[in-house]
Amino acid sequence: MNIGIVGLGLIGGSLGLDLRALGHQVLGVSRQERTCQVAIDRGVVDDASVNLTLLAAADVVFICTPIGQIASMVQQLIPHLSPNAILTDVGSVKTPVVEAVTPLWLNFVGGHPMAGREYSGIEAAVSGLFAGNPYVLTPIETTPPEAVKVVEQIVRSLTSNVYFCHPADHDQAVAWISHLPVMVSASLIHACGSETDPVVLELLQQLASSGFRDTSRVGGGNPELGVMMARYNREFLWRSLLNYRQSLDQLIELIDQENWKGLEQRLQETQAQRSQFHLKADD
Repeated sequence: MNIGIVGLGLIGGSLGLDLRALGHQVLGVSRQERTCQVAIDRGVVDDASVNLTLLAAADVVFICTPIGQIASMVQQLIPHLSPNAILTDVGSVKTPVVEAVTPLWLNFVGGHPMAGREYSGIEAAVSGLFAGNPYVLTPIETTPPEAVKVVEQIVRSLTSNVYFCHPADHDQAVAWISHLPVMVSASLIHACGSETDPVVLELLQQLASSGFRDTSRVGGGNPELGVMMARYNREFLWRSLLNYRQSLDQLIELIDQENWKGLEQRLQETQAQRSQFHLKADD
């Protein structure tokens, strides 16, 4: 199958590595000639160009641009696509994307691979990024079933765990388990960095180990991606932040009142609740 990828960053590049390994012909498009050359040299794609005409032969195109550029990219793509081409995206917010793109191209299947790293760019692309991780597809009533089937088969071939849901349900869920952690993690880094005693600041920076590493990882990622999460999933992220603030206020109150019994009960509850989340074995 001829598969096109628009946007050769971490996600697009990692997709290319896996899809080529599966025997597909992969065609990549990037805004920069240098990125195209790196993608070819690294074996991410069979061919790459800054020109969208390269995708005229593509059966399926993955749009891996920032969320705010997806709809405009589809508009630019349309003159170059085969009438039967299937489009899908990898944006972490689905409702605005699906609403904007579906009227432009019927064979569009919203998608979101729940995988990533704290690094960005074509150099960060790795094989196996999606293996064992959730990959959400968000078809709506008008999405052609055959298009959904084709995208599903490709995604399953990456050994991802495929889930189907409505775009709005997806956005509400990821506000809690993906977008809120980014903001909380960023706040942790900012709070630690605001320590005014230079001796203590230097010491905490030197002593930071696994606990800080794990909880600060997503907050130290791509700032552009964090802004896109907040901008395009504003309502649901705002709600989750308010709920998180309320939960944090409750912890502050327990500690302020030296209510160690109550604090222990809360931590016992969260210990039990964590097991209900389908985390990977190495998490």
